[in-house]
Amino acid sequence: MSPDIAARFDELVAEGEAVPTEGWDFSWFAGRATEERPAWGYSSLLADRMRAAEAALDMQTGGGEVLAAVPVLPPVLAATESWPPNVGIARRKLAPFGATVVAMEDDAADLPFPDGHFDLVVSRHPVVTRWDEVRRVLRPGGTYLAQHVGAGSVRELTEFMMGPNPFPPPPPARPFTTRSGATPTGAVAVAESAGLVVVDVRQQALRMEFHDIAAVVHFLRKVIWTVPGFTVDAYRERLAELHDFIERHGPFVAHAQRFLIEARRP
Repeated sequence: MSPDIAARFDELVAEGEAVPTEGWDFSWFAGRATEERPAWGYSSLLADRMRAAEAALDMQTGGGEVLAAVPVLPPVLAATESWPPNVGIARRKLAPFGATVVAMEDDAADLPFPDGHFDLVVSRHPVVTRWDEVRRVLRPGGTYLAQHVGAGSVRELTEFMMGPNPFPPPPPARPFTTRSGATPTGAVAVAESAGLVVVDVRQQALRMEFHDIAAVVHFLRKVIWTVPGFTVDAYRERLAELHDFIERHGPFVAHAQRFLIEARRP
């Protein structure tokens, strides 16, 4: 690496390390990284479902950013979130809408709501989905709508940093549970086994481009499952190689895997 490229590397890495990771706002990446949006338009679908709902739950809401952007929200609104910094952000952001934000672990045994409490349950990129619990808290005829992270998402970046096939097989999931990285067919099978009727499934691979190493560093600090345990010190050599590639050849390209699933409680 030339001295000029090395100096720029240190500057960009420091910048990527300094950006706060709280919340689920990706506006900092503007001009530095891009990600294609799914063709189905989750935000528009969410707005349509929320407009018709009486009581809704947003599971794993992050900082509440997606929910707060919905134009018309139902009179009864709740959200869950596991990461303590995000809980506070979500409570402040969703307070004007009268939402209840509950702090709970993503893979907790039960959702802290009564049976049949909601006619709509939603989630954008859930880490864990307890399909039996989704069915339990939905009213008969109620809807689950979510955009999930599919298997192999951003695999190109994971394998560049960690080598090919870096993850051991996951432990068996508890009954009626899927985790981020499930396949659409697997999610449908588990949802149906929990007693839901799946009415729509769509999937898409989305092109991502990282235009500088600061964007890579911030992404890996924010989307922590891409390279579990990531720190700049532990991966400095790989980051330097990737920085050199981007400086010489242009953006690093990866692909995010997403699938939309809509299901109803009979």
